[in-house]
Amino acid sequence: MKTLLHIEASPRKTRSHSLAVARHAADAWSAAHPGGTVRTLDLWSTVLPPFDGETIDAKYAILHGQAHTPAQAAAWERIRSLAEEFKAADGYILSTPMWNFGVPYILKHYFDLIIQPGLTFSYSPESGYTGLVTGKKALVVAARGGAYGPGSGAESYDLQTATVRQLFGFIGVTEVSEVLVEPTLAPDAARDAALATARERAADAARTL
Repeated sequence: MKTLLHIEASPRKTRSHSLAVARHAADAWSAAHPGGTVRTLDLWSTVLPPFDGETIDAKYAILHGQAHTPAQAAAWERIRSLAEEFKAADGYILSTPMWNFGVPYILKHYFDLIIQPGLTFSYSPESGYTGLVTGKKALVVAARGGAYGPGSGAESYDLQTATVRQLFGFIGVTEVSEVLVEPTLAPDAARDAALATARERAADAARTL
């Protein structure tokens, strides 16, 4: 049966607009995929290893075709485990707020860990970089206090969806739908209308994941 991985990047939980819309989308996915499983990866309650020391040395050993030392192998196993968990899913929902026009640092950290040679991408002088996570779709639920979507006049500030789309695409997930939850700092009536529209759009997109 199919598995959907919901990656949560907001620490606000019950106050998170991105999370509320994404959970509604996950419910719609479950209804459309009887017997399917939704797995949740809450980045704020997950111990993500630092990417330094033996871990980065292990990466460069792979890039240079060298064998790992025992310490590098142990460090790399943590990275491999995260990447395999990611690759095991058939589709993805990523819920994230906008922080300083981009994404929360913990989400960038997660992508920095799983985007690794031999795990989620390969490289050759002849063909360049090739994503290894193919044939899968993703839905990005992006919440932001202001309005930065098409027609807002502030599109150039949106490094949030641009970053996520680029990172997904690099590893081979090129079918990425986006649902913008904005502006969440609008007056109550406008905000609630935006949330209702986002929930409907997210549910429709999730059913096809």
